[in-house]
Order: sequence, then C-alpha cells, then structure tokens
Amino acid sequence: MKVDPIRNKEDIQKFKEAAPNERDRIMIEVGLNSGLRISDILKIQARDVTDECHIRIKEKKTDKTRKVKLNSKSKNLVENYIEKNGLEGEDYLFQSRKGDNKPISETQAYRIIRDTAEKKAGLDINAGTHTLRKTFGYHHYKRYKDVAKLQAILNHSKPRETLDYIGITQEEVDESMEEMHL
Repeated sequence: MKVDPIRNKEDIQKFKEAAPNERDRIMIEVGLNSGLRISDILKIQARDVTDECHIRIKEKKTDKTRKVKLNSKSKNLVENYIEKNGLEGEDYLFQSRKGDNKPISETQAYRIIRDTAEKKAGLDINAGTHTLRKTFGYHHYKRYKDVAKLQAILNHSKPRETLDYIGITQEEVDESMEEMHL
C-alpha cells in the first residue's frame, strides 16, 4: 500500500498529540524530524544519541554508518526521554513491552503510526511507517526547494525518485505553472 505524507502542519501537531504514550510520541518525533527509515529508527540505542545533536546509525538498507542531525527541540525531547526512563548504553529507545530490551517490531511500529494517524488523530490519509519519512521529505522540500540536498538526506539515487517519494501532487505542479509567467 502506498502511504502519504502529512501535508498540513496542524495535522502533524494533531498526529503527534494523539500518540498513545511517550515512547510512541518520541518515535514519531524522531521520524518526522530526521527523515530516517523506521527500520533505522527502531535500532537506535541510548549510546547512539551523541552530545552534538546527532544520532549515529548503521542504515539497514545500505549498511552504511552515518550521523544524522536532529534539531535541538527534538534532541531535547529524546534526551529527556532517555533520562526519564533510565536508558543507557545498549538500551533501545523504542523498547518492546516484553521486557527483553529489544525494540518494537516494524509491524508494531506500522500499527502504532497507522492507528495514531487514522483513528486517534482522524487524519484522512493512508498512513504507515513511511508516512514519517515522507512527511519530513515533503516539508523539507516545501521549505528549502532543494531537491539535491533532500536527495542526499534521504539517500536516494535520482532526483525523480525523491520527488515521487515526497508526493508532489499534480495540483501543486499546476499551481506552480499558473504562477509562472515571464
């Protein structure tokens, strides 16, 4: 199923506030503000959150290690969450409730995101794990209009892949053409 970005900023706020608990709210916050894939978000351990506002990850898809900057607001939320929950070292940020220090599964993350967006926040979108990444990409593009930079952030091989991924609609293309007059 193809999932959508959340295009409206008020809906993003509603989505974050509808998260059922702190763990899920922080997972959503990291996804919306990092552009990371859910498979990489779920593997984040306390030790991966560095002092200089970065998260160190080894991407599951590419097997590359990289540092991803979090904005200071998201970084503070993550650090407070780590401290409040006594997480350290190899403790996963988004632990399963089974008590085995393993992260929640991608299937569980999908359920959380879908239910939070569609049922709890009442958003009229097809939501899934890529909704977080696509929302980040969509808003980054709308703000900076820099496909090359966004392509690098999302680790895509072609600009067209990035534009398709973030869901630029025909309506948005038509609007830009209407406003274009030389």
